[in-house]
Amino acid sequence: MQYADTRRRGAAHLAAGLGLALALSGCTLLGADDEPTPDQQNPQDSAGETSETSPQNAEVVLVTHESFTLPDEVLAGFTEQTGYQVVVQASADAGALTNQLVLTKGSPIGDAVFGIDNTFASRAVNEGVLTAYSPSDLPPEVSEHALPGEAADYLTPIDYGDVCVNIDDAWFEAEGIEPPQTLADLTDPTYADLFVTSGASSSSPGLAFLIATIGEFGADGWQGYWRDLMANGAVITSGWSDSYGVDFTFSGGDRPIVLSYASSPPFTIPEGGEEPTTSALLDTCFRQVEYAGVLEGAANPEGAQALVDYLLTDEVQAAIPDAMFVYPVTDVELPELWAQWADVAPEPIQVDPELIEESREDWVREWADITTG
Repeated sequence: MQYADTRRRGAAHLAAGLGLALALSGCTLLGADDEPTPDQQNPQDSAGETSETSPQNAEVVLVTHESFTLPDEVLAGFTEQTGYQVVVQASADAGALTNQLVLTKGSPIGDAVFGIDNTFASRAVNEGVLTAYSPSDLPPEVSEHALPGEAADYLTPIDYGDVCVNIDDAWFEAEGIEPPQTLADLTDPTYADLFVTSGASSSSPGLAFLIATIGEFGADGWQGYWRDLMANGAVITSGWSDSYGVDFTFSGGDRPIVLSYASSPPFTIPEGGEEPTTSALLDTCFRQVEYAGVLEGAANPEGAQALVDYLLTDEVQAAIPDAMFVYPVTDVELPELWAQWADVAPEPIQVDPELIEESREDWVREWADITTG
């Protein structure tokens, strides 16, 4: 089953409309066209003596999803600090990435992985595709996003994002209708034919929304909620780009309620305006956390460990919001618009990752039966 992680691709479309640019990586050999530094040509320091930290293998293969991107100068900093060069090998999305790692277990396609999220983390750990590694100087705030139990020894939190229902405040004000506040509100006739969401079987945010409803209404209650939601005229699209970029009223559609992210509102500040015209309903959010780890059997485990460490440096963490439209896990300074308008959910809906792993396929199958009626 493939989940299209449309979050940042969709965000890129949105950002492009606001004059921003997002470069997505396919497969990139960073620094390949650059002249190697003396340290890279020869693992000796400038004094001609072999450094204890000089890499034995100058290449680190990072396996990730297609939405991974960081500024070239930030990744070049890794080479400057460690001597390793990063080869980015992108897969489709978090689900496809995890599946690929499981299928290649025993013959890993890289050294490190970034982008496994908390809806697939248990599968990666339980399948044995990772080797235990955790940075020795892990910032204390990072532990807030750690996986429970022994899984925390294998995957290190790098970023997070809240998948939330968003509303077009300008539309509701113009229509004189009080906007919804909760998931339950979406089944109220007041909001009939106003909600659009991406599908759980075809998109990562759609899957996150399904899990949010399971966390909110329970294993025996979410099915009835979805029946009520569909009966109230909810529309399901294949991915975020269609629901936000086509059907949402902010983008010219006819649906003023949409599934998106808590970080979406800052991108709806009109030209010359001072505040967003949309907002996220913070009581409806499921938190996605993305992790990095070292692959079992990696050709360059030392380089992979160094890369996991680097992803938690201030350089990377500060670049994450504008590069990947998610929040850093360390206490770095946020961009001004994020600090002002991109609030995170104070109490996001939570579901045990092990339960997600045990039930994900059954949930999606049952959800498909309900929504296709």
